[in-house]
Amino acid sequence: MISLKQLRYALAVEKTLHFKKAAEACNVSQSALSTAINELEKQLGVAVFERNNKQVLVTSHGQLILNKAKKVQLEVDELMQISQLNNAPFHSPMSLGVIPTIGPYLLPKVLPEVRKQFPQFKLKIHEEQSHVLVDMVRNGEIDAAILALPYPIEGLMSFTFWQEDFYWVSHKDECPTQLQEITTEELEIDKLMLLKDGHCLKDHALAACSLQNHNQNSDFDAASLHTLIQMVAGKLGTTIVPQMALDQLIYNESELSAIHLNEPGPHRTLALIIRPNYVRTDELTTLKDIFTEQLTLKCK
Repeated sequence: MISLKQLRYALAVEKTLHFKKAAEACNVSQSALSTAINELEKQLGVAVFERNNKQVLVTSHGQLILNKAKKVQLEVDELMQISQLNNAPFHSPMSLGVIPTIGPYLLPKVLPEVRKQFPQFKLKIHEEQSHVLVDMVRNGEIDAAILALPYPIEGLMSFTFWQEDFYWVSHKDECPTQLQEITTEELEIDKLMLLKDGHCLKDHALAACSLQNHNQNSDFDAASLHTLIQMVAGKLGTTIVPQMALDQLIYNESELSAIHLNEPGPHRTLALIIRPNYVRTDELTTLKDIFTEQLTLKCK
């Protein structure tokens, strides 16, 4: 009979495409993992993996089996979570994904209060881009993720906890005096620097400015807001940042100016993303309320 252990080992091999690394991830010897995989393939009558001395590949039939195995593993994990629902809230660890343009600015504002209210709660943070986190939530690799919407999350549920606008950041020497608001028409688009492709913040900023087809200067390919701010401080251009990040990004940059982008908002929405059948929804709702409360206190 196929065992959950065999399925877990097979999924580890799929993830790493390496038997030794998969064995290390499962805390077993490579020979034990290989034996379990061989037995699984024998029971199924199908080769799940192609392997030689150089690489491991998933076969076409093997992929179908692994897709089913993921569903089985997810159901088992949720079964175990149901057994813990009678425990006190936040008794069990939780894994939470967050994107790089939210994590450094949100977490310092909200986690101290979470720790204050639930001192024994163990929260593991995974920082990845949006498409990676969506897949991790779907596959049950993490409990939930914090994303900026709009973003495609078909099949998942979202719980909004914050909405915010963007601000245009420039060097004070290059900013019109006494300016309180700025529109897209007033921006010098050729000087606007945004994050490289793959960051949803770039898409949201372009959408807020109605510049979806804008091609920024290829000389600039920043991967973080902190890098963009340093480029602005060096008078290399201007950028757009979310309200939540203003205090950290320009706190020590007295030569910079941040002006509200006067375009229809909110410019982005922050939400917790979960699977529809996730069993710890009540705890996620509590986190959502704490996030909203703390952001209201610290971002207004």
